[in-house]
Amino acid sequence: MHLYIANKVYSSWSFRPWIVMRAKGIAFDETVIPLRMADTTQRIMQASPTGKVPCLVDGDVNVWESLAILDYLADIFPDKAIWPADRRARAHARAIAAEMHAGFQPLRQAHPMTITQRFEPRPLAADVAANVQRITAIWNQARAHFADHSQGPFLYGAFSAADGMYAPVVARFHSYGVTVDAPSQAYMDAMRSLPAYQAWVADAAKEAWVIAQNTEDIVIEDLRKPR
Repeated sequence: MHLYIANKVYSSWSFRPWIVMRAKGIAFDETVIPLRMADTTQRIMQASPTGKVPCLVDGDVNVWESLAILDYLADIFPDKAIWPADRRARAHARAIAAEMHAGFQPLRQAHPMTITQRFEPRPLAADVAANVQRITAIWNQARAHFADHSQGPFLYGAFSAADGMYAPVVARFHSYGVTVDAPSQAYMDAMRSLPAYQAWVADAAKEAWVIAQNTEDIVIEDLRKPR
């Protein structure tokens, strides 16, 4: 299997299948194609018909879109428990994964992922605050009603594709100092302690490519700068 992704600092979409494959012990090769370079689109088009990443190539199978990749992996590796085993939990997990895939545009636009940096917190716009409220409600509902707590601290107990879909949100909330309730903070802490999450951040900290982000945000920490 070969996963094509973009810069680990910025690419929330790439982060999703990568962290799931890494956390579930699925062997794969990866190619990072940096964004906004002269040959970016040309290089991506060699693997992905949309000209976007992530894209998974498995022999003669080519799968693009993060959620489609996760479903493909679930088919190929039924023993990896990529989705929750319980039918009710699995239905909820797929619903919130789809909601993440299609929604939360105000949050995405106001707080683009830049996983190696932290910014001085600032007040949230009303539509961003509404996104945060909905996301934390999702997390709390999953943990309260569907999680097997004996299996772990993630949304459904054990780490699943749903956690992978929300990993970039955890990164955004941390980077921009978004205040959340105590159960949501505990979930974020568990995600950020996951070895696969930490491996992605460590790789991102080594990247040299820089893409200008929102100049209104004041950087208070940057893992890519010498200490």
